[in-house]
Order: sequence, then C-alpha cells, then structure tokens
Amino acid sequence: MSNVPLAEELRPKKLEEIAGQSHLLNNDGFLSHLIREKKPLSLLLWGPPGCGKTTLARLYAQALDAHFLSFSPLLHGIGDLKKVIEDTRKYPLLSRQIILFVDEIHRFNKAQQDVFLPFLENGTVVLIGATTENPSFALNKALLSRLRVLQLKSLSDQDLEQILIRYESIKKPLHLSDEAKNMLLQLSQGDGRHLLNMIENLQSIQGPIDPARLQQILQKRSAIYDKGDDGHYQLISALHKAVRGSDPDASLYWLARMLEGGESAEFIARRMVRMAVEDIGLADPEALQLTLNAWRAFDQLGSPEGELALAQAVIYLALAPKSNAAYTAFSAAKDLASNTTNLPPPHCIINAPTKLMKEFGYGKGYQYDHDLPQGFSGQNYFPDNVERPSFYQPVERGFEREMKKRLDYFTKLRGDLNGKA
Repeated sequence: MSNVPLAEELRPKKLEEIAGQSHLLNNDGFLSHLIREKKPLSLLLWGPPGCGKTTLARLYAQALDAHFLSFSPLLHGIGDLKKVIEDTRKYPLLSRQIILFVDEIHRFNKAQQDVFLPFLENGTVVLIGATTENPSFALNKALLSRLRVLQLKSLSDQDLEQILIRYESIKKPLHLSDEAKNMLLQLSQGDGRHLLNMIENLQSIQGPIDPARLQQILQKRSAIYDKGDDGHYQLISALHKAVRGSDPDASLYWLARMLEGGESAEFIARRMVRMAVEDIGLADPEALQLTLNAWRAFDQLGSPEGELALAQAVIYLALAPKSNAAYTAFSAAKDLASNTTNLPPPHCIINAPTKLMKEFGYGKGYQYDHDLPQGFSGQNYFPDNVERPSFYQPVERGFEREMKKRLDYFTKLRGDLNGKA
C-alpha cells in the first residue's frame, strides 16, 4: 500500500484538471494569458488553505517549461534560502527559466523578505510566493511592488464535487448517499486538501454511507479560524457591520462564528464597546453600559455561560437606534485640535492663582454660569483666533432627539446673548 497521501497522489497533472480558480484559468484569465504569451512573471498567490496554490505554481512552471524549485520556511531558515538562490547560479547555462516557489512566504519577516530583491532585480529567478494572509500586511512594500498579486478563492461545492468525482473515477466509488455527499462537501469548507484527507478516511469503509455514519467516522471539523491571520479581522469586521446594519440575526451568526473558532471574548467585548460608542452613541446611552456589563458578566462566568451575555448585548446593539454623531464630532474636533496646538485658551477662562497672572488679565471677564438667570453665559471657550465650529450634529433618532432639542436651545440662547452684547 502506498504511503503517499491521497492529496499528493491525486494532485492535478494538467491545468485543466484543477478544480476552481476559473477566473485565472479560463480563456480570459490572467494566468492563461501569461502561459499563452510564454511570459513568466513573479507572482504572489493569495488564498485560503486547500484552494490549489501549490498545484497552480507547479503547473504554471510546467506550462512555461521552467525549472521548478520549491522552498518552505516551515522546514528551512533564511540561510538555507540564500543558499538555494545562490545555487541557481551553478545550474548549467540553461535556456530554461528558474521558478522558485516559496510556500507560506509570510513566515519570513519583513526584514528577511529583502533577500529576494536583488535576485528579482537581476532576473536570477522568477519568484512565486504563496500566502494565506493579506499581502498588504504580511509582505514588505519593496517585495510586494515586484510581485503580481493573484487572489485565489475558496473552492465552491461544485469545485469540491469535481474533486470527489475525479477520485471515484481514478480509485473507487464511496457509496455516499446524496445527503452524506452534501454533508461531506459542507464539512470541507472550501478546502480541497481537507476533502481529500476526509476521503482518505472513508476509503476502507464498506457499504453505503449515510450522514449519521459519515459523522461518526469523520467527527466534526474544528472551525477554520486562525486568530493570527486575516480571519481575526474579517470576522470582527463582519460582526461590526451587521450590528451597524441593525441585523440581529447576522450579528448573532458572526458572534457565534468567532466564539466557535476560539476567539478571545475580551477582543469581541472590546469591539462591542467600540460599536456602542461609534455607531450608537447618544442615540441610546444605555448601549455602552449594557455592553460593559456583558463584558463583566463574561469575565465572571466564563464560557459557555458568559457567552449568552455577549449574545444579549449584540442583539441590543443591533436593534438600538444608530448615530455616529458623537464619533464624527470627536473626529472633527481632533482634526481642529491638531492644527491649532499653538493657540492658548481665552484669557478669561484661564485661572489666575498668582498676582502676576491677574495683572496680565488672566481670568478677567469670566462669567460664572451658575450665577446667571438661565444658568448659561454663552461666552466663548475656543481660542480667540478660532472661528466657532459646530462639531456635534445629533440625529433625529432615539435619545439624540432629546440631545438635539438641548443643543438647539443653547445655540439659540448663545446667539441671543451674544447679540445683546
């Protein structure tokens, strides 16, 4: 019996055998164009696990009749990489181009990635990097500027079914019921390698396989969620946008996805506090307190009991009236503050604890609001050379309707008082 893993044994030998990535491989696809033109460009293949990055790199080199070298940072260090690249100079005077494939290229830190630059500049190698992480953050700018980034997609159920059909045509039927087959494809979660690993566990099973038997054999796959990669930020962004969009069902779904994947509840709770102050604000002042209480409840109860507190807070945030008026106002205030850092407060509102300061006019003319009939002076609190801005623009939703009434009242009163002055 062969010890070669099934995923390697069934690796496509021709481009047309690749499942998925039709946007790159169809007649108008970018890779198809490069192959027709016999134009070996340095590429970065960016996509999720099991979408075919390694296979695509191999067959791209094969189609261009290039010499293919493979390197993995998991197995070797930067010194080994330098030696591999230097050794390419020792290859016979080939007419064949050398393509160096570096899997998980993001595992080299940004300083180490500079090792590729001179060899890309002088044409010693054509580099194909593969990464599951966002290149904008994982690669340094100098290297990224020298690579054409191609984004690969998770495999669809149709793509995965193509892999299953190919296995059964080469090996043997698995006798899956339709329900079990659909379940197998769903468990694969767009990862062709994982599908083949599961198929490998089913090869020796005799007789028909229904969903219950399939689940018993395979067990449930743990959630695909690496807190160190893009998933960490993509899912919290999805949760934030679902809350902002007032969709409690989608909000609960993304919360469950993150908790299922082992995300830190503290990370989620901190972002929920941000949602409460950024997207709800004073339209519902209770949102902040309720979110902080949910965070505290999780800290005291832990999982799974505390998860319900987070779920309750997410529902509340999703259905709360929305306003980003406070967020927008503070952003505008920060912009003005950063451009006027040289301007002091008006003399009248600066305390004058010394005789000298009083002689220079500090505190002179300050009106103590509580002593006035309306409890409001309307005096200027901005620097003397700053035209009074209007940062806070409350919306007509939730409690901000009341805030708008108060703001309008003081705005009118300030105008009246300053008009009399």
